[in-house]
Amino acid sequence: MFSASVATAAIIGAGVLTGPIADTSHSSGMPQKATATAASRVHCSSHDRRLAKKLTGDIANALATRASVSSLSFYDRPTKTKCTFKPSRKYDSASVVKTVILGALLYEKGGSLSESEATLAHKMITESDNSSATTLWKQLSDLKDPKKPNPVKIKKFLNKAGMRDTVPSDDGNWGLTQVTAGDQSKLLRIFSGVDSSVLDGNARSYALRLMSQVQANQRWGATAGAPLDSLIHVKNGWLQRSQGADVEPFDRGDWKVNSMAAITGSGHNSGLVVLTENNRVPEGRPAGEGWNHGIDSIETISRAIYRDIYPGTEGYHPGRPFGPTDLSSTAR
Repeated sequence: MFSASVATAAIIGAGVLTGPIADTSHSSGMPQKATATAASRVHCSSHDRRLAKKLTGDIANALATRASVSSLSFYDRPTKTKCTFKPSRKYDSASVVKTVILGALLYEKGGSLSESEATLAHKMITESDNSSATTLWKQLSDLKDPKKPNPVKIKKFLNKAGMRDTVPSDDGNWGLTQVTAGDQSKLLRIFSGVDSSVLDGNARSYALRLMSQVQANQRWGATAGAPLDSLIHVKNGWLQRSQGADVEPFDRGDWKVNSMAAITGSGHNSGLVVLTENNRVPEGRPAGEGWNHGIDSIETISRAIYRDIYPGTEGYHPGRPFGPTDLSSTAR
């Protein structure tokens, strides 16, 4: 076993620099809404320095092939490996925030849910049901102004979990909560770990069990390439921003596609979060092409990581939920 080491690699190419995106097939040529450094870097550390170096290069290559703007956070407990790329950059959450709602609900209730709460939580995670998420968001909010629920109990949970970069929406649009790969990775660590300081063992097991029961057409993304003998726990989110004048120019019509997954069982214990935007629909093409581009970006990264962590092992191939012509503008 080698001593801990850190490796970095510069990413210079499509989707990671300020200014026009090079791959015009999935870009409007608009500048990114947040300024990036000229040479953003993948950071990997591991007790196996060769693994850290290989992961750094392979993740960098995977990022450079995509027009998506992406951030990621990965951990593997058995090999004591961590990788990040822009882990503090904020993204529209879409439905990955439903894991935060679940965590806050379990924290608020001490891990013991009523029958109705359990039904809502199950639908929210396994089906990505939006109305269930809205009901629970309001339950965890101060409703003095019903049009602008203040999610005070969600904020309390975020503080307890150390997820201080997450900014909950204060106007009821929970899908526009600002999340980071680093904070969502912290949540995966809580769900899959042994520390009971935030959630007890029963609550953590419950959260993972719901994420393992996500319906088949929503198991794409950060699951790609995971070893077939592992147990996969996943939650994805996606939305297409409108073309309205109230939306920032960068965001208009853009798909936000996010995925987070924990891998457990058979000696596995890892987690990956990938958040993406700049998944644009080429002019005149079906809306679903932007969504599929985001999924492809996430799965390209995920496969690169799991090929290095489990070389020679057959990986999971998630199905694609819809073809590009089957999807109208939607959010989950």
